[in-house]
Amino acid sequence: MSPEGLWSIGELAERAGVTVKTVRYYSDGGLLPAAGRSAGGHRRYGPEALERLRLIRSLRTLDLPVPEVARVLDDEDGAVLEGVVEGQLRELGARMAALRWREAALRLVRDCPPGERAERLRLVGAVRVPPSTDALARFWRRWLPPRLPARVVATVLEQTVPQPPEDPSPSQVLAFARLHAFVSAPCEAGDRAQPAAHRGHRPDVLYEGLDDAYALAAPRLRAGRAPRAGEALDCFVAAYARSGGSRDTPAFRRDLGRVLAADPRIDRYWRLAAEVFGPDRTTAGAAHDWLLAALHTDLEAA
Repeated sequence: MSPEGLWSIGELAERAGVTVKTVRYYSDGGLLPAAGRSAGGHRRYGPEALERLRLIRSLRTLDLPVPEVARVLDDEDGAVLEGVVEGQLRELGARMAALRWREAALRLVRDCPPGERAERLRLVGAVRVPPSTDALARFWRRWLPPRLPARVVATVLEQTVPQPPEDPSPSQVLAFARLHAFVSAPCEAGDRAQPAAHRGHRPDVLYEGLDDAYALAAPRLRAGRAPRAGEALDCFVAAYARSGGSRDTPAFRRDLGRVLAADPRIDRYWRLAAEVFGPDRTTAGAAHDWLLAALHTDLEAA
């Protein structure tokens, strides 16, 4: 140490266990300012530089970019460090999820019969990594009536668009890839038919009521109960009645059963979505079918 209590760049490097090049790099970048200069113009550092250098190395060990390290060093109350760490955790989580998806996709291709590999490669290759649900959301936005309130659209998308699992099985990767292909395929003119419920009804009232009915039906479905009359069916019928300005009467139920039985169906979508959602989640499609079957059972009993 010099008479002024300062170290040369080599002395600081030796004490920190790093190379002179490393100290010079951080010093040139403004992360490690010198405390002064020698008579010959060489940089000199005080003991506080050693602690600062150790902190820089710790932050870099966590893979923080140099600009983020600079922000942390300039912060006095620690708030920046907390935010930077949270950001790194989110980024790392996304990268790990992508790796898990790739692993499951590779196992899917490896373990399938040779004759199916070409098709599975095509399906999986059409889904970007990490997977996006944008195509599924666009499918439902086209299906839903126009001018639907944003809150109702958000609720419908939450119920209908399965998020890719964080740790998917190969079968879930395949189901999601097939679902992506299903919603991305060109539609024929007949495929654009809208449910009769979109005509002559207030869609916002209808979909909010259906969401309640599906929630009531879900535990009955999971328990394996047969479709039958009850609170869930009453809520289901009331959603259609209120949205159309009608009352729940036997005649209305007969007409509703006839109209819903003729509505277009997307059974393939719901089968694939159920596999992606997993066994703990009841799809809106399954709940709708259970309630429709309960309506027909009620009509037959009447």
